[in-house]
Formats: sequence, structure tokens, C-alpha cells
Amino acid sequence: MLRPMSTVTFDTLEALRRLREAGFDEKQAETVVRVLSDAQDSLVTREHFDAKIEILRIENAHTRWMLGAVLAVAVANFAKQFF
Repeated sequence: MLRPMSTVTFDTLEALRRLREAGFDEKQAETVVRVLSDAQDSLVTREHFDAKIEILRIENAHTRWMLGAVLAVAVANFAKQFF
């Protein structure tokens, strides 16, 4: 079951303000906030993992079904030739 992705918010303005209060100059604070924001964009959430696992389960079931069908045809062909 696929669920909608949750969104984690990052208040860049608040982070910028706190960095400035901690003594960072404007350029340093903006760079840190940009790096943190970019890093957050590449985070994987539990929903990402759950969706990938569900896709893999479906692919696995499909592969097993196809293998069973191929095996059944092979056994039927073998039985037809030798019996």
C-alpha cells in the first residue's frame, strides 16, 4: 500500500536569523542554510523505504509466478516427449 510522502519543513528564515545571532556573517549564514536545505532534499523517509519495499514485493511475486509458469510449461513439454 503506497501512502503519500510526508513533508519535513525547514524554516530557512529562522535558521538564518539564529545563525546571524550566533555570530555568523550574512554570507556564511546563507551558505550554511543553503547546504542544510540541499541536504534535506536528499533525505530518505520511512515512506520512501515502505514504497520501495512494496514495489519489490510485487516484483518478487510476479517473478515467482512467471518462474512457476515457465517451469510448468517445461514439465509439460518433458512429459509430452517422454511419456
